[in-house]
Amino acid sequence: MRLATFNLLHGRSLTDGLVDPDRLTAALTTLDADVLALQEVDRNQTRSGNLDLTAIAARALNAPQHRFAAALVGTPGEHFRPLHHDDDGHGEPCYGIGLITRHPVRTWQVTRLKPAPVRAPVYIPGHGLTLLEDEPRVVLAAVLDTPHGDITVAATHLSFVPGWNAHQLRQTIHALPAPRILLGDLNLPAGPARLISGWTPLGRRPTYPAARPRVQLDHILADPHQRHRLPPVTAVTTPATTISDHRPLVVDLGRHPGHARPRQAPPLPDQRR
Repeated sequence: MRLATFNLLHGRSLTDGLVDPDRLTAALTTLDADVLALQEVDRNQTRSGNLDLTAIAARALNAPQHRFAAALVGTPGEHFRPLHHDDDGHGEPCYGIGLITRHPVRTWQVTRLKPAPVRAPVYIPGHGLTLLEDEPRVVLAAVLDTPHGDITVAATHLSFVPGWNAHQLRQTIHALPAPRILLGDLNLPAGPARLISGWTPLGRRPTYPAARPRVQLDHILADPHQRHRLPPVTAVTTPATTISDHRPLVVDLGRHPGHARPRQAPPLPDQRR
């Protein structure tokens, strides 16, 4: 089983600032993941050509099961409103996360997380530290029917506000049935992510910024309870891609003879996450 998590930056290339569906498809096809969690995902956004990025990812991986969960309706950093129900925002521009899998899905679960009640400073290239309001967050989970039995996998993108992301991580792990794997951009380094969750990192590699990764913000964590039901980790990679300011984190569990190591692309210029 190959697991991957990737903060897409809504599919934007840092070289030319464009969202090209062919380039996005090529980057995701190379990952060849059986389970892929996506963050910063657009649907029906003008800035990304009104595309459904989750659907593009599912086609790229030839994966029959996929779902998009919007965290907000509108455009981040501009005008948006939070979602209060799972089916809000259909036909409107939305932004959130996606989960794609080649395994049959028994059930889906959406958990909504409130934004931090305070603004926090975030470094923006060219502007320095800027106080930003947090956004609503969402957790998308699926119980998969796998050769190793039922396994819950969940995708999320937690707050950038220190302390609040720790609170959200605790909320997230308590909302999932075991055995559990959490994939996503947690906006936490590896040490705090492990200590706060109490879960086992399946891959330890820096993922941000994409050109010269220095810190791991993107994680694949496994609940230590019933960890024995999962195959051992046999490979961990963070391949360079032609899109995003993050690198994907890719973890192989057990032997995967049909999978090749992701191809390496030229380094990308540094940008904010």
